[in-house]
Amino acid sequence: MNPVSTHVGERIRMYRKERGLTLQKLAEQIHKSRASVSKYETGEITLDVETLFDIASALQVSPTQLLDVRPPEPAPAPLPSHLGKRSPFFYARRLYFYFYDGRYQRLKDGIIDVYESKTKPGSYDASLSISTVTAGGWRSEVYYTGQVVYSDMLIRFSFVNQCNTLEEDLLYIFNPLEIRDSTDGLLCGISSADLMPCAFKCLVTLTPQEHSEAFKERLLFSKQELQQWQKMNMLLVANRGAGPAF
Repeated sequence: MNPVSTHVGERIRMYRKERGLTLQKLAEQIHKSRASVSKYETGEITLDVETLFDIASALQVSPTQLLDVRPPEPAPAPLPSHLGKRSPFFYARRLYFYFYDGRYQRLKDGIIDVYESKTKPGSYDASLSISTVTAGGWRSEVYYTGQVVYSDMLIRFSFVNQCNTLEEDLLYIFNPLEIRDSTDGLLCGISSADLMPCAFKCLVTLTPQEHSEAFKERLLFSKQELQQWQKMNMLLVANRGAGPAF
């Protein structure tokens, strides 16, 4: 099965469910059969351009939000030379993102992809797909797109929820001076569940991590962190190595 058609089909299904549309309702809006729409979503049928635009219009998204698939890169290309010799986080084109959502008592993870901007030469765009870890495996939950800015100390990602543009999130991660696989971060934004401002302690890594109890502990707030916040009356992220760092 064509991987592009499969990806587009997954996006159609995601946005259809976000909009509360059944297969039959979407089929009626684009004047196709329910069976055809089902095959679009599974990737069994390759979409023509007219149908793609009709589906995007019915789902109230742009066609590019359905066509955000990119072919895998054979090797990460280095960032511009003016950035100098920096940590691997400056050069990684794929990062792994983790935080613990205490509201639902779930460890959540995601993948951040970084790629050169097609509209602003020398700038970099990024996408973030956040999933919920379940017994049956990963379940795609929220998809974001945005930009990334590099500095000597911090790397800043700014993301917009593609299903709810009201939700804009900032992710700050530390550029570790030493070479290591993980770095600490702070995710700030609006909760998609209740539209309340929130901030999460998070971890960003160069390689996928096992979802063990020990790993979950790294994502939980410690007593020392709570005491520090109470003393300073503020949240902060600090570069403290492989352990908890807030």
